[in-house]
Amino acid sequence: MSKFALRRRAPTGPVTTDGRTTTFEGGAAFTRDARSDLFLFAAVNMAGEDTYYEQAGDRDRRFRDLVHRATAHDPDWVARFVPYLRGEMGMRSAAIVVAAESALARKAGAATEPAVPVRKMVADALLRADEPAEFIAYWKARTGTVTLPGGVQRGVADAVARLYTERAALKYDGVASAWRMADVVALAKPSPVGPWQADLFDYLADRRWKRATVRVTDRLPVLTAYRAAMAMPPAERREWFLADPDRLGRAGMTWEQLSSLGAMDAEAWAAIVPRMGLMALTRNLRNFDEAGLPDEIAGQVAARLSDPEQVRRSRQFPYRFLSAYRAAPSLRWGHALEQALLGSTANIPALPGRTLVLVDTSASMRTPVSARGQVRHADIGALFAVALAARGCQVDLVGFADGAFGHRLRSGGSVLRQTEEFTARIGEVGHGTALPAPRPRGGLLRHAGFRPPGHGRARPVGVGGDPRHGAPLRRQHHRLRGLFARHRPPVPLRDRRVLGQAVHPGRPAQPRPGRRVALGTVTPAP
Repeated sequence: MSKFALRRRAPTGPVTTDGRTTTFEGGAAFTRDARSDLFLFAAVNMAGEDTYYEQAGDRDRRFRDLVHRATAHDPDWVARFVPYLRGEMGMRSAAIVVAAESALARKAGAATEPAVPVRKMVADALLRADEPAEFIAYWKARTGTVTLPGGVQRGVADAVARLYTERAALKYDGVASAWRMADVVALAKPSPVGPWQADLFDYLADRRWKRATVRVTDRLPVLTAYRAAMAMPPAERREWFLADPDRLGRAGMTWEQLSSLGAMDAEAWAAIVPRMGLMALTRNLRNFDEAGLPDEIAGQVAARLSDPEQVRRSRQFPYRFLSAYRAAPSLRWGHALEQALLGSTANIPALPGRTLVLVDTSASMRTPVSARGQVRHADIGALFAVALAARGCQVDLVGFADGAFGHRLRSGGSVLRQTEEFTARIGEVGHGTALPAPRPRGGLLRHAGFRPPGHGRARPVGVGGDPRHGAPLRRQHHRLRGLFARHRPPVPLRDRRVLGQAVHPGRPAQPRPGRRVALGTVTPAP
């Protein structure tokens, strides 16, 4: 869904912290260098969404500032980060913001001469046909003008030439869109990749400006078939499509367009299912059940959900499968969604030894990830904890708020079911993070039963709180495969949070010499 144009394995390497500061609640914490802070912020930030501790406008402003700081420090790293953020992480809006703000920072002279040009960085941020319009809408909102600098214009043009097809025009060129595809073509001035695309650009312009004749040439077979189908009366059109489902594909019809022709009964779903993307299938499982989709067709859907390659290409967040599991009324999707979830979390490593995973269940974690969604941050924390256990690791799962509770995980159990069992216990130990200080020192980890050398590491998961007490830990590593130079500083860790939102943006850091730590896997100090 648009944010701005309204109406294999992951790389590895350490993420470092730098200096000493306080959290939003006043507890002890660490700040990070610009690249580490940007990475962790971009990995969890939903642009334009409020969080428990920050309003959307404040978060977006902090995000922009981070991009400018990182660009001034290392513009090439930011340019390489953009395709990773969009492709590996699947963060659409965040990638657009990083590319646009980094381009603005370079334009203002805030960066040294980079090796990666703006053109490539902008093009790498745009992987779907509606995203060039999103980028231009964001650029106008930030600069007040639609004039694109040379590198930015050429980057958008490269994306347009790669992404604009007949099917994309049918899917994304909505008449109610603030930025039509013809507007993007007029601003970016792309060079057509062939005669067919030149004809497509003419078609888009004719539609945009409501010209008397909308040209559809023989070089546009999908649009030709679509126009012929739309010329039929609606009742006849639906029967014509269902008589030969291949006609749907030849005319570039999506399930949304088919649903506009009449009720989506079992026959209609059976016709369109083979042409639906995995994300659309995941979102419609409840509709399939309510329409009485035959088991034979349901088996095809389940087979696609169980295919790890299709799951990888869909770039869906793992929690989407948890949401679908909760929404589907029947049991026939359970195993397929379980396999889809395992495929989408394949980057979670199988850690040797015993691991303590701590999930914040306080009030801040019970807020939804997005305004329109129902999945909470605590759901995601529990999901990843159980998925880690499913990798064959020895995992002790602990939830904490004003107290702590252990949750037993069954070997070989369903990740989805055990996630639901854990989240059902949220609120069991209160709603804050006012853990009493134990003796000897140890804070949260001592409360949760962290006992080196029995536990080889601890994995804290949270989006807020008050980490006032330290744990005598040596170092952490976050797996990013070489995005940062490796550090191994023997220093204690005092911040139980790894998601990059504890440090209050308005409070200055209180640096201590020599205090640096990398975030990720925690190994105990001797």
